[in-house]
Amino acid sequence: MKIVDILGQDRPLLSFEFFPPKKPESEHILHETVAALSRFAPDFVSVTYGAGGSTRENTLRWTLDIKEKYGLDVMMHLTCIASSRTDIREIITTLKKYGIKNVLALRGDPPQDLPGEKIKDDFHFAFELVEFLQDIGDFSIGIAGYPEGHLEASSLEEDILHLKQKVDAGADFIITQVFFDNCYFFDYMDRVLAAGINVPVIPGIMPIVNLRQVQKFTQMCGATVPAAVVKDMKGRNTDDMMKVGVNYAAKQCRQLLDSGVAGLHFYTLNRNYATEHVLDEIGDDFCR
Repeated sequence: MKIVDILGQDRPLLSFEFFPPKKPESEHILHETVAALSRFAPDFVSVTYGAGGSTRENTLRWTLDIKEKYGLDVMMHLTCIASSRTDIREIITTLKKYGIKNVLALRGDPPQDLPGEKIKDDFHFAFELVEFLQDIGDFSIGIAGYPEGHLEASSLEEDILHLKQKVDAGADFIITQVFFDNCYFFDYMDRVLAAGINVPVIPGIMPIVNLRQVQKFTQMCGATVPAAVVKDMKGRNTDDMMKVGVNYAAKQCRQLLDSGVAGLHFYTLNRNYATEHVLDEIGDDFCR
């Protein structure tokens, strides 16, 4: 089913994000995670795509496996930097063949291990991929949004202009980068609406279960971890740290749902326990 059609059902949707394991011996973890989270009947799940398509084959394999083995609607991430139109067309042909109807269109980052002269330059920006997907396939197309601004944008205003360019190119919905303070999301929504962007925006959620890991992750994406959360987690053991993180994420989710968001998209990091605990805690607050 297309995500754009699910979003039209007048209820908040639920989705989970996974990434292809780098090592075969880790694959059982992802299988266990998908199986455990399937009990929440997600509206869709997504599978990430490496820089320059570095995990292309694994991403495609996991996209098809999850659809077949778990009966879930899957959205495949697709980056365009360093890819040719022929590359993208071949992937789209395969997705069509197996009934995959949803794509998250991303620019991505150039692979560091690929010589510059071998990097194809058919695409430079995500909006070009959105346009191409509109031309060659019947997909529901998602794009990324950045509540605190993309790291490469010179300002929040410039970032919104790029977002509108992607929406005008044909994107159906937006999934945000992770954020830990809802104030950033609400401010973002004000800017999105002021720019005349009217497609649904799904907030991205990641429960904090390991403070050091999250702080390292946020340095790469520009998200801010609230000082109060850092203070509350410092010095705690692993179990207590997770309890604090789950409780904080549950409160964050309740506030977002009360505000009428389109849904919740959980960045699982291929682990199920934190996301399960958050969803169990919000319980009836998430009327699905």
